Amino acid sequence: MLAIKRDAGFTLIEMIVVIGVIAILSAMLIAIVDPVSQFQKARDAQRKSDLSQVQKELEQYYQDTGHYPVSTSSYQIVGLNSVTVAWGTSNTNNWPYANQLPKDPDTTRTYVYFATGQSYWLYASLERSAKDPSACNAGGACANLATNGIVATKCGSTCNYGVSSPNTTP
Repeated sequence: MLAIKRDAGFTLIEMIVVIGVIAILSAMLIAIVDPVSQFQKARDAQRKSDLSQVQKELEQYYQDTGHYPVSTSSYQIVGLNSVTVAWGTSNTNNWPYANQLPKDPDTTRTYVYFATGQSYWLYASLERSAKDPSACNAGGACANLATNGIVATKCGSTCNYGVSSPNTTP
């Protein structure tokens, strides 16, 4: 009797099954990691860091002058020499506390600064809003926005994160 020699290797069916299993595992891994949420979380962390840094600069300004810098009608900081220092610009002559004021990492959003002389409020819009425990009102607009006459969406989306001078709350 003749023996049929069989080549070693995988059959087409075996290859399809392996590829299917890999595809299912990959889909589960992507669902678990959620890259979109990770990018949002990173941008939100940058926003919190930016506002914390500006808060330190404002406190230094207060130590130097006895008051906080005034805000413009477009919610920017008026630095030394009564010159507006826009978010994301470097203007060390008029804002010597940093090389540059930070800018929101998303070009469709902006930071909001409002001051009354002895108090200030800084706001941003977190992308993960309700999922972030440090967001105002479980992701809703911060309470003092309306008190200060600021439209809740002035940040480019809902202003749901804020820091303020020690004598008030965001």
